[in-house]
Amino acid sequence: MTDVSGAPADVLHTLFHSDQGGHEQVVLCQDRASGLKAVIALHSTALGPALGGTRFYPYATEAEAVADALNLARGMSYKNAMAGLDHGGGKAVIIGDPDTIKTEALLLAYGRFVASLGGRYVTACDVGTYVADMDVVARECRWTTGRSPENGGAGDSSVLTAFGVYQGMRASAQHVWGDPSLRGRTVGVAGVGKVGHHLVEHLLAEGAQVVITDVRRDAVERIAERHPSVGVVADTERLIAIDGLDIYAPCALGGALNDDSVRVLTAKVVCGAANNQLAHPGVEKDLADRGILYAPDYVVNAGGVIQVADELHGFDFERCRAKAAKIFDTTLAIFARAKEDGIPPAAAADRIAEQRMHEAAQARGR
Repeated sequence: MTDVSGAPADVLHTLFHSDQGGHEQVVLCQDRASGLKAVIALHSTALGPALGGTRFYPYATEAEAVADALNLARGMSYKNAMAGLDHGGGKAVIIGDPDTIKTEALLLAYGRFVASLGGRYVTACDVGTYVADMDVVARECRWTTGRSPENGGAGDSSVLTAFGVYQGMRASAQHVWGDPSLRGRTVGVAGVGKVGHHLVEHLLAEGAQVVITDVRRDAVERIAERHPSVGVVADTERLIAIDGLDIYAPCALGGALNDDSVRVLTAKVVCGAANNQLAHPGVEKDLADRGILYAPDYVVNAGGVIQVADELHGFDFERCRAKAAKIFDTTLAIFARAKEDGIPPAAAADRIAEQRMHEAAQARGR
């Protein structure tokens, strides 16, 4: 998967002419009365209706928002394929600061746009949107997941997202050190919000040494007050350069792994919840060349999408948890495929996902 960015013309070229495109549909949504400006991107429906969350974020430009929607939708196709779900990949972004412009009217307008796709896209929570927001969206759109239990939903999907990342981390430890236990390992978590703080709980319960950072002071203080043993550093730059760091877990926004960060990274394993962690093509090879094992983000963070997909069929938490636990085996299988093919794990995961999507498309006569 390759990131796309640039001016609107570059986005159109990507959609129609480049290997990074291939999206089936992109919808631009505007409701002036509520202030809604949104982008819904459907990358693939080969495996079934596109499934992916709604990101609410103050993008610097509309072109940046479109590019992010394209990247995220493509990532969801791969994530859903690797999770064994009968869903394709889609994503929506709402442009603006959710703390200042999010209103009931805006969310209802957004729900009407999703509903207009007639079930080709199923939405859920993402950065900047929450269970309460999905309850509002669902009033206009029945293809909404991540709702509250009181409204027939499964609730917060970050619980199983963190659990899946934890399983991927255990698989990474098995591959690198021959033992899945994280006891005594030093793990740096960048971003302790919706997913990151649950991941910290798993790590501490197993006896890992945890160091955290987050741009939001309140998020750090919540962890520090509850767990005084957790170390805190000022920023990600300091976190990734810690001497003796075993595992780095990027759990905030994408692009965490770039030329600069990979150069100074001290950890032997990267395994985190953030989407699109590789800033550009070639970073996965740079990691491999430095002997750093990368657990593909869209594989290990699939616990949440497993949960919201299950919600469509009558949610059962234990059933979902059992499915999310299989991320351990899936991650190990990717590492084995990477070794067999002589390629980085990210490339191995892409090959497996692409094969499943290709076979599904052929079966449907596409």
